[in-house]
Amino acid sequence: MESAALVIVLVIGLALFFDFTNGFHDTANAMATPIATGALKPKVAVLLAASLNLVGAFLSTEVAKTISGGMIREDQLSPDIFPPIIFAGLIGAITWNMLTWLLGLPSSSSHALFGGLIGATLVGVGASAIDTGVVLSKVILPALIAPLTAGVIAFAVTKIAYGITRRYDMKADGRDGFRWGQIFTSSLVALAHGTNDAQKTMGVITLALITVGWQSTSDPDPQLWVIFACAITIALGTYMGGWRIIRTLGKGLTDVKPAQGFSAETSTAATILASSALGFALSTTQVASGSVIGSGLGRRGSTVRWNTVGRIMIGWVLTLPAAGAVGAAAALVVVWLGGWGVAVDAVIAVAIILGLFLRSRQDAVTSANAMSEVADSGAAVKVPRKPGPTRRQRRLERTAAGKDRS
Repeated sequence: MESAALVIVLVIGLALFFDFTNGFHDTANAMATPIATGALKPKVAVLLAASLNLVGAFLSTEVAKTISGGMIREDQLSPDIFPPIIFAGLIGAITWNMLTWLLGLPSSSSHALFGGLIGATLVGVGASAIDTGVVLSKVILPALIAPLTAGVIAFAVTKIAYGITRRYDMKADGRDGFRWGQIFTSSLVALAHGTNDAQKTMGVITLALITVGWQSTSDPDPQLWVIFACAITIALGTYMGGWRIIRTLGKGLTDVKPAQGFSAETSTAATILASSALGFALSTTQVASGSVIGSGLGRRGSTVRWNTVGRIMIGWVLTLPAAGAVGAAAALVVVWLGGWGVAVDAVIAVAIILGLFLRSRQDAVTSANAMSEVADSGAAVKVPRKPGPTRRQRRLERTAAGKDRS
């Protein structure tokens, strides 16, 4: 009994650490474009995102129910084996999150979690424990449809935004009024992220509690303490920034102007909030990336960097199988070594996390250098007017004009 309780504590701790990595991994989804256009200063942006992630985590639990009471069949699981399997799955998810963060690649934390859990379950329990119908309908299908949908919406909104506004001389694109719109829409995205992504960790912890009988299978709703813990943890992770991925989304895909940022964030928020209400465990990263690409295509003269898009799409394709492979390997250790396997996996997880973190320090990306050319000056939003001629200059110009006429 004591060993089972210890494993549950380890699962909860690792799940909360995944929640933390989810926060800093996905900060870019809400705040990359307003930072890129200068609508918000970097540190103000991440503080705002963290606050709204915290609030958003309390708005819905539909996605948590998808994970805790839908994707994996708890009735086919042994209380002795499944908590270690969840632990192994979380190792797969965290490893992929840390690696893609190091590479500045906006991959899906959600799909890393699903891949890790599925891979570990397949090895530790078997394919019968996976509800493939739920996986296909609420994970795979939204992953294919959501980025395309968000991109089309962002493309249309960008076209409309540029169509109903006109240029003014000496102002960036004549549309610096979109600055306030960006602050509002990016706030909506941060709120939506908390509503969707914090629930995934709630679902994992609830699933662990159900499998050991600490929570009834007839009630897949997260307990209040679970909601609070996940909300606070994802908010802390968001506040840390995740500047490598902010740099990729903010200036790696396309040069974002205020109207584009407004359009991309509007599309992202609408898509994520709708999916959360329906219980779809959507990838906010894929939605945000699709929106930025769509907004880039919607502005005439804008250039989309397709080589970066290609790298990101390769990451999307690899996320489920890569996280699944790591989760399966960690589960195999548990199967071979039994209770000691959890301890071995824990040591391996700490080594991986520390190794990737120390590697990131060799070329650190911070709020100061992520997008310094726009974040420091705000030049993408406000362009100072060129000062007019002085009285002496006008007098000299009139004198010169008089001499020319003579």
